[in-house]
Amino acid sequence: MSAEATNPATPGPVMPSPKLSAPVERGAAPANRRKGLPRIDLRRLGRAALLGPGARDRLPDAIGHVAEAHRAHHPSADLEPLRRAWVLAESSHRGQMRKSGEPYITHPLAVTLILAELGAETTTLTASLLHDTVEDTEVTLDQVGKEFGEEVRYLVDGVTKLEKVDYGAAAEPETFRKMLVATGNDVRVMSIKLADRLHNMRTLGVMRPEKQARIAKVTRDVLIPLAERLGVQALKTELEDLVFAILHPEEYEHTRGLIDDNAARDGDPLAEIAVEVRGVLREAGLQAEVVIRPRHFVSVHRRSRKRGPMRGADFGRILVLVNEDADCYGVLGELHTCLTPVVSEFKDFIAVPKFNLYQSLHTAVARGDGEIAEVLIRTHQMHKVAEAGVIALGNPYAAPADEQAERSVDGERADPTRPGWLSRLLDWQAGAADPDTFWSTLREDLAQDREITVFRADGGSLGLPEGASCVDAAYAQYGDDAHACMGARVNGRLATLSTVLRDGDTVQLLMGQDPASEPSREWLEHAHTPAARIAIQRWLAAHPSPRDTETAEEPPAAPRPTAEGPAVRPGAANAVVDQSGASVRLAGCCTPVPPDDVTGFSVRGGVVTVHRVECAAVETMKSVGRAEVGVSWGDTTECRVTLVAESFGRPHLLADLTEAIALEGVAIVSATVEPPSEQRVRHTYTLQLPDAAHLPGLMRAMRNVAGVYDVSRARHQAAAAQ
Repeated sequence: MSAEATNPATPGPVMPSPKLSAPVERGAAPANRRKGLPRIDLRRLGRAALLGPGARDRLPDAIGHVAEAHRAHHPSADLEPLRRAWVLAESSHRGQMRKSGEPYITHPLAVTLILAELGAETTTLTASLLHDTVEDTEVTLDQVGKEFGEEVRYLVDGVTKLEKVDYGAAAEPETFRKMLVATGNDVRVMSIKLADRLHNMRTLGVMRPEKQARIAKVTRDVLIPLAERLGVQALKTELEDLVFAILHPEEYEHTRGLIDDNAARDGDPLAEIAVEVRGVLREAGLQAEVVIRPRHFVSVHRRSRKRGPMRGADFGRILVLVNEDADCYGVLGELHTCLTPVVSEFKDFIAVPKFNLYQSLHTAVARGDGEIAEVLIRTHQMHKVAEAGVIALGNPYAAPADEQAERSVDGERADPTRPGWLSRLLDWQAGAADPDTFWSTLREDLAQDREITVFRADGGSLGLPEGASCVDAAYAQYGDDAHACMGARVNGRLATLSTVLRDGDTVQLLMGQDPASEPSREWLEHAHTPAARIAIQRWLAAHPSPRDTETAEEPPAAPRPTAEGPAVRPGAANAVVDQSGASVRLAGCCTPVPPDDVTGFSVRGGVVTVHRVECAAVETMKSVGRAEVGVSWGDTTECRVTLVAESFGRPHLLADLTEAIALEGVAIVSATVEPPSEQRVRHTYTLQLPDAAHLPGLMRAMRNVAGVYDVSRARHQAAAAQ
């Protein structure tokens, strides 16, 4: 989005590296484009964009491809909103350039083309063309709403980023929170965001490696899981390959070598088995389309790691497309009768669809030479939904022809664009006020990519992530009232709350009647869902035990007297408190340094602990009646701070970081380096600064060390704030 826009005076284009574009060019790339439709030349379209909009009685040439793709899915679509959106977007972005050297308008154009090829309806495409206008130009939301209606205004607002100048480091997590809340009301918001990220990932080669890695990690941790949950496999698979190339270049090159070696072999066992399948279905009189779908890079990589050496048929799948649901089972029966089935590979996702709308029959057939081919059987409509997910639903908010489409199940919308996982996510995020808590919890939640269904004693059901316990079921069913849960019966037998539930279990939660009932701290060890963890942590923070408060306050170091009466901890910044004779200790949970806004609290031993005002422990201390003490920074600005540096692993990195710190005149008190994980290294430094004002410059110097892609202040959660 805005990070891609540059001043027209920016030097000429920097071509993206071939490595990044490889996943979408090579033979194993995901088949997410309509058969026979070539990739659009965005540079040519960019030149067309510079010539200005076309005549009012026709669409401009630059978006003719969008119109063609759109009409392929919606033959009677009204293209006038697209023409007007193009005129506004092109004139608003005119003069802006991407870092690749292309006119900026090529970005919203490419995003819109991606969505058009997946079958998005006109309103989504209109908003897609305009999705960066409010963020990067003088166009306002009110103007968008006036010219295009409230639906388009809502979609554009949903994908517009929050400004860093207003939110600082919280801008990214709060932007995603805003998008998710907007998605809860209109799933098309996330459709536009996913297409936007895909095009940005395709052109990421113009960025520094450190920025590529940072963007790729967010894509991996947040957007790819969201694409999976919304069923948009066409976007998900390409995003996976692009991230794979950036974060795991060596494994990516190895996988490319496997694919190239297979392509060079004589014969194609998968094609030969496909011929057999066509013959079987032709003799049975079943009308079906049989095609080969190559695996994308990440799929090949996963399969090779799971099963060892790859055989020819492992590099793809056979896809059988039919017209009716019943034909799927007819095809299955013929294949299992006439060929050798691998029974363990059979799965019926038609009778029991996945939580992301996916439906198919999965099976596998074997040849005498040991080659095994996976076979996917689905209808043409199922295939459309499997590729495009919620995008394939068209306008999901149009008045339903069948009133049953709006029925509720257990108080939750039956609308497939508001699935249970999204409802639960929106519920728990409301209790995660802190941006860091929301950001880390979101990544943990999205990492849970499998769901189970358990049944309540009253016949209702609960959707939970795989690995969920009775604790999670209690909070999913009762919310904060689950604090009074005493136990459970699972499938009729008494069970502890730590019992892990399995798909299809029946769970009856045993609730206490005492309104003063409280959760146990040990429940946190068994809480798997964010909703349960946040509810328990919130209660514990509001009702700290004496043990919690003592744990939150580390034993103070020996104080050093000052002329004013108060004292400071050796190596700490000079914080002066309004309490004569008190010792001062800077809290380890939030590591305050000048010029942070701070406050203090009296604790045992005549010590005042100093916290940043936004520290979670502040509210806890107030809730237990601790007296607040005024704090100000003294003349001496020497301070001690803990920084975390994240980097790629490379030789001499520790020496280079140490040298960079020393050149800033900063002393290293302690340093720890965690073992490398996936070629990433995490360093933690406790540093003594002669002046807190040097901190921003120090962090910049550390970020400038080759291979370092992030430096941040350490944040430790105090036990009382948990």
